[in-house]
Amino acid sequence: MLAKPSITLKRRLNAKPEQVFAAWTDAKKIVRWFGPQQTLLDTVKAELDVRTGGRFWVSFNTEDGDFHKVGGTYREIFPHTRLQFTWAWHSTPERESLVTVTIREDGDGSMLTLLHEQFFDQAAAEGHERGWTGTLEKLAAEFE
Repeated sequence: MLAKPSITLKRRLNAKPEQVFAAWTDAKKIVRWFGPQQTLLDTVKAELDVRTGGRFWVSFNTEDGDFHKVGGTYREIFPHTRLQFTWAWHSTPERESLVTVTIREDGDGSMLTLLHEQFFDQAAAEGHERGWTGTLEKLAAEFE
């Protein structure tokens, strides 16, 4: 069987690991930056139950008028260093994939590595790579 596609993105952030971790685990913070570039910022909503086995969802509207909602279950939580969670869009719940966010201290900032694996197909991987690239740009801007 062929391995399912995955993507890895790295981004240096001008923030300490605990600040970056909080941006991912505090619903009030995640709504300020989450979503691809075409996300309408005031439409982002989130509910996060940040504990192993806890569930989360984030929803947003994009400029084209579409509504998007994604959710999953937290698998691993290591404060300030690592988060792992399942990922499935409400429109395709059977296409569950896995996201691992690793944060390490890098000088006066942090290096974030996002590994998103077990995609349904290459097209899904490519679409998520575009979406995550824009999302991480917005996260970086939070700390500028």
